[in-house]
Amino acid sequence: MSYDTVREADPAVADALEGERARQNDTLAMIASENHVSEAVMEAQSSELTNKYAEGYPGERYYGGCEFADDVEQLAIDRAKELWGADHVNVQPHSGSQANMGVYLGVLEPGDKILSLDLTHGGHLSHGHPANFAGQVYEVEQYEVDEESGYIDYEGLHEHAEEFEPDIIVSGYSAYPREVDFGRIQEAADAVGAYHLADIAHITGLVAAGVHESPVGVADFVTGSTHKTIRAGRGGIIMCDEEYADDIDAAVFPGSQGGPLMHNVAGKAVGFKEALEPAFEEYAQQTVDNAVALGDRLKEHGLDLVSDGTDNHLVLIDLRPSHPDTTGKDVEAALEEAGIVLNANTVPGETRSAFNPSGIRAGTPGLTTRGFDEDDCREVADLIYEVVEAPHDESVVAEVGERVDELTDEYPLYE
Repeated sequence: MSYDTVREADPAVADALEGERARQNDTLAMIASENHVSEAVMEAQSSELTNKYAEGYPGERYYGGCEFADDVEQLAIDRAKELWGADHVNVQPHSGSQANMGVYLGVLEPGDKILSLDLTHGGHLSHGHPANFAGQVYEVEQYEVDEESGYIDYEGLHEHAEEFEPDIIVSGYSAYPREVDFGRIQEAADAVGAYHLADIAHITGLVAAGVHESPVGVADFVTGSTHKTIRAGRGGIIMCDEEYADDIDAAVFPGSQGGPLMHNVAGKAVGFKEALEPAFEEYAQQTVDNAVALGDRLKEHGLDLVSDGTDNHLVLIDLRPSHPDTTGKDVEAALEEAGIVLNANTVPGETRSAFNPSGIRAGTPGLTTRGFDEDDCREVADLIYEVVEAPHDESVVAEVGERVDELTDEYPLYE
């Protein structure tokens, strides 16, 4: 994709766009919520559909001229139904958080109760953090993982639900490295007459490919992002049984959004088609295999992993046992300087600030898209460990950076 036209109109923005392209080409994207979409998805997202208002739904728009918008949105819906086996799909949410808002507005009243995982234990802002709309509109209590094992405390969740009597229980997480037993959470919801929202923002692609248990058909509502492990157009999605379809659609439009971002819906449609190809199942399995290899090598170096490993696309490293004086921000900054981009993250039982936490989170979706295999990810683990050992040693960071350059040259992106 050329930025020549942008450069003629706005050189400053063109500089930033070309800089971002170079940054992505020349660094390893290991933020677990990031990935690299195909050029076809990017082209769809930059299409003329960015000009089109299409308030409403296919066949029921408030404006004329929506015939091609209808075609694109229906393709996205139909492909999503095939990918995840859902009865009803809404592809209009602008993000995963907007998808969660759509569910809350669809079935809850202000002041109703939400039970969700604590943010420092791997939950998400939109599940009820006080700084987020969900925490301001609803009454929220939170369950935790078992700090010793790092796994969700399902029995504790069940007991908490019986005491709190929530209106909805939220599962699905942003920093949980193990497979989620959605059935056990559904049992807790059934026991107290609560809805169950499974937010699979991080694992949409893993679920679609069958390498992670699916909550579709188990939970009442399933939400997700469409740009993480699924590698489609940027945005969100809601899936539910047909009985909730009208409430959900009305909560998205006009309840919480106006016109959908039809160019992003086009990107979703293209990405969903790509995910229906057999090669995508191989990609999803390789993403998990790569995360396991990454985690196992980090453990060989003596680093502590929350839950002692991973079943999905990410590893969560607790620095306190091996490097008690090193913070996640120290490591994040040094690794970014070396060309490895991941994020500092809280860990269960966090003893520091969320802005300067004790852990780091590393994901493999982007590496796998570039073509990395297990051996490559073991090498990346070696590089991460070298920086963890000496985050303030400029010579170490520089040497790691040179090896990162070799890897990015070997696996080029967007040639």
